[in-house]
Amino acid sequence: MTTDFDTILSTYDPQVQALARAAHALVYDVLPQTVQVDWVRQKNVGLGTGPKKQTEHFAWIQPHKAHVNLGFNYGVELPDPEGLLEGTGALFRHVKLRSLDDLQRPALRALLEAATKHRVPPPAGRA
Repeated sequence: MTTDFDTILSTYDPQVQALARAAHALVYDVLPQTVQVDWVRQKNVGLGTGPKKQTEHFAWIQPHKAHVNLGFNYGVELPDPEGLLEGTGALFRHVKLRSLDDLQRPALRALLEAATKHRVPPPAGRA
C-alpha cells in the first residue's frame, strides 16, 4: 500500500528517500504519538502533537535534491549548543541532513526532544 509519504518521496533519489525515512523514524522514536500531516503538493510532511499546523506542529521533513531538511517550527527558541540549526526566519529553523550519520548526533535527538515539548500541547496520552 502506497502512502502519501511514499508519494512525496517517490521523485527523489534512493539516498534522499532513505534519509527522509530515517529522519521520520527518529521523530517517531522520540515521540511515538506523533501526528503526521502529509502535504503532497508541497512535498513535505508536518509533524506534531496534533494535526493543526499553527498550534500543534513542532517539526517537518522536506526532501531536496541532495539532502533532507528536518525543520523545527520554533527552532529559534530551542536550545542548540552545537549550532546545528540553520535559517533566518522569525521562528523556523532547520537542520540539513546529508547522510545517515547526521541522524546519529545526540544534539539532533536533543533538539527533537525539546521541540516535542516547546509551545505545543502534549499528545494524547502524555501529561
